[in-house]
Amino acid sequence: MKKILFAATFALSLLSCRESKQQNPPIIENAIDNAESSVSGSFESYRGDNLVDKTYSELIKNDKNLKALDDKILKVQKESTELLKVYDEILNKSDAFYREAGYAAKSITDSLVKQQIEKEILASSTQYSLKTGNITSLIAQINKNNVNLSNVYTSFKIRKTLPEIEKYQNAHPLKTDSLDQFINKQNKLLEELKKLK
Repeated sequence: MKKILFAATFALSLLSCRESKQQNPPIIENAIDNAESSVSGSFESYRGDNLVDKTYSELIKNDKNLKALDDKILKVQKESTELLKVYDEILNKSDAFYREAGYAAKSITDSLVKQQIEKEILASSTQYSLKTGNITSLIAQINKNNVNLSNVYTSFKIRKTLPEIEKYQNAHPLKTDSLDQFINKQNKLLEELKKLK
């Protein structure tokens, strides 16, 4: 095993010495045609960001109508959050009260008193649910609309930015030269290793 490892290391050393003597153009330079791109820098400065959102934000910088639409959607989302926060706070406090009252009632040792207070909690809770039933439905509709709005707007942004990635791809066509060169390099190394005994 040590002999094989030594032979492989030796072969790699020989090849690397030979390769440095040859004046081949760097492989990576042959990877793309460096055509000029009319696409914004969103693809050039990609660092793991959401490219759809980043590209769309570049598009809206130059389009007043898209900017106005984006502002309107953000405003509705913000208003929705603020509006629902008020209702959620009151509804959640009421739910928490009935839940805690139920737990507290369970600790009562007198069964008649316990039974009576549990009926009163249930009656109050049922009455409040009937009173707020319509409000709960309206909140559910607002939440559903928020999801639909988000879905449709995401689809819109994708449709608007698809041509931009296509422009980028067309401006940076990939070539096979560097891949072919590297495969040849690997094949030569494999042949050389096979000849070593």
